[in-house]
Amino acid sequence: MNNASFPFTREQRLLKHKQYKLVFDKPCKSSDQYLTVLARTNGVPQARLGLAIAKKRVKQAVERNRIKRLIRESFRHHQSCLAGLDCVVLAKTGIEQVNNRTLLHSLAKHWLKLSRRCKTS
Repeated sequence: MNNASFPFTREQRLLKHKQYKLVFDKPCKSSDQYLTVLARTNGVPQARLGLAIAKKRVKQAVERNRIKRLIRESFRHHQSCLAGLDCVVLAKTGIEQVNNRTLLHSLAKHWLKLSRRCKTS
C-alpha cells in the first residue's frame, strides 16, 4: 500500500502529558501477551496515538524503535476505524522476541476490539 494515502501527522499523536493522563484515567482496555492498549474517546474526528515502550521492558533501542515503527504503521492503516479515539500502547516484557507479522496481527485485533468497545460506551 502507498504510505501517502495513510499519513501519520503531528495531529495524530498524543504530545502532552495531559493528553496521556486523560487516556490513563478511565480507559477502555485491550490486552494480550505482547501489548496493552488503552483507549478513550477524544472529542475530535481523528484518532490519536501515544506510545509507552519502556526501556525497562525492551532493553535495546533498535528493538524499541522496530516495535514503535510497527505500531505506528498498524495505527495508520486502521485509523479510519479508530476515528474519535485516543490510544496509548504499552509493551510487555518479552515483546522483542515477537516477529513483525505476529505483532501486526496482535495490533489489528486490539484496534478492532477497541473501536467496538470504546465507541459504544
